[in-house]
Amino acid sequence: MKLSLQADIFKAFLTLGLTAFGGPVAHIAYFRQAFVENKRWLSDEDFTQLLAVSQTLPGPASSQLGFAIGLYRGGILGAINAFIAFTLPSALALILFATYVVAIASPLKDTVLHGLQLVALPVVTDAVWKMSRQLCPDLNRRIIAGLSLLFLLLMPFSFSQFVVMGFGAIAGLYLLQPNTKSQTFSLNLPYGKKTASLFLTLFILLFFIPLLNIDQPLFHFITIFYQAGATVFGGGHVVLPLLENKIVFTGLISSEQFLAGYGAAQAVPGPLFTISAYLGALLPGENGGVTGAVISLCILFLPGFLLILAVLPFWQSLQNNAVIQKSLLGINAAMVGLLAAALYQPIWQHVIHSYTDIIIAITGFILLHVYRLSPVIIVLWCLAGSIITSLL
Repeated sequence: MKLSLQADIFKAFLTLGLTAFGGPVAHIAYFRQAFVENKRWLSDEDFTQLLAVSQTLPGPASSQLGFAIGLYRGGILGAINAFIAFTLPSALALILFATYVVAIASPLKDTVLHGLQLVALPVVTDAVWKMSRQLCPDLNRRIIAGLSLLFLLLMPFSFSQFVVMGFGAIAGLYLLQPNTKSQTFSLNLPYGKKTASLFLTLFILLFFIPLLNIDQPLFHFITIFYQAGATVFGGGHVVLPLLENKIVFTGLISSEQFLAGYGAAQAVPGPLFTISAYLGALLPGENGGVTGAVISLCILFLPGFLLILAVLPFWQSLQNNAVIQKSLLGINAAMVGLLAAALYQPIWQHVIHSYTDIIIAITGFILLHVYRLSPVIIVLWCLAGSIITSLL
């Protein structure tokens, strides 16, 4: 019975991993249709509560929601099962892309990579627009986002993101109002608050990985990915600037390679966080390849999953805490400024080389935002535009 249950979980999430295009918002809609309406694994109320937890915590919201649904259905093994199945297709595709496209020499390679880099501009612009409307609906939150954007443009350092997050939390305390409606939470979990406390302790202890001071490229990646996964609010698009500043700074991966991977990630289904598999595969020597890809992938997702496991038993008391609510609202507003800053640096500075690039990017944004075409179409458009331009 248990084996059959786990097989059902794997099959359901693998199907979604192969077909769930469109980003986190679309993933959430797919999950609701599959697990609330079709399979009836959980009620609409329970789904809404799990969604609220995943959207409040740092990490990849749609993957955390899938992890939580797997936990609800099949315990911790079910949660891991759901993660593997949902992530596997896009991770494999990006590992193959890193191995057979980026790492080989070809006259067409630079043109293809530039086309994929161009994808980042319309996709992130669309994400900034949508997030600003959702997370900054009032003047105070727009001010927080605007000041965060200004600070990041004037102070483009690796630590600036954390300064902005702190500013957002403090500003939220003084400027924003919490949700006064009391929430209830009644999920039956396969573990209690003591076990949850152990997960929280592990989440905190792993922040001290840098103290081991191991001089290996893969170790540096583990440190960078864990810290990024533990501090990113707003999902996959926001992790772009958090990772780019630190990874490109190491010199192990160029900005062009990074942005090409981001573009390629738009062409595959599943979570955007699987870009970590692509980046890990590009590490030099024995640190890279499949080993680097798998380790990097797991480490970027790990903190978000540890937080889900740690917070769920305490969620009712946490979600009704006014201080936490206001701080999180402020942090989310600051993350809009962070993503907007990434539009200029690194994306615009590294991607736009000519007026033709601007035309391709603007057209891509119109196709995505106005006509609401699939991100896959945007990838194909940018690739075609780059190739045609190179032939002129």
